Amino acid sequence: MTTADDVRRVALSLPGAVEKLAWGMPTFRAGPGGRIFASLDDDDQAMGVKCPKEERAELLASEPTKFFVREGHDDGYAWVRVRIGALDDEDELRAILADSWRQAAPRSLRDQYPEVGVPPDQG
Repeated sequence: MTTADDVRRVALSLPGAVEKLAWGMPTFRAGPGGRIFASLDDDDQAMGVKCPKEERAELLASEPTKFFVREGHDDGYAWVRVRIGALDDEDELRAILADSWRQAAPRSLRDQYPEVGVPPDQG
């Protein structure tokens, strides 16, 4: 079963990733600009990741036991929550975090690491 420790380890393995406490929770930031690409909820049972708003509804409908939003909190943001224990394996965790990293990382960092977050069949 995937844990908050796994989230931390995988998130920090991404290029330029750093951990910084914000709002009393660990956040993971991409590159020198420090844009957040993931955060752990205060109970270590869920994480937040970037998700384009136009893709979020389909994701929530397709896997509601895995993905959710905090009503009144995530509504206006390109963000989705993931139940960590519902993830299939570390490969799925890595894919989710890498996709979020690509959305947050500055272009210069993404250009240095073009393989991060690109599905194997598209790389």
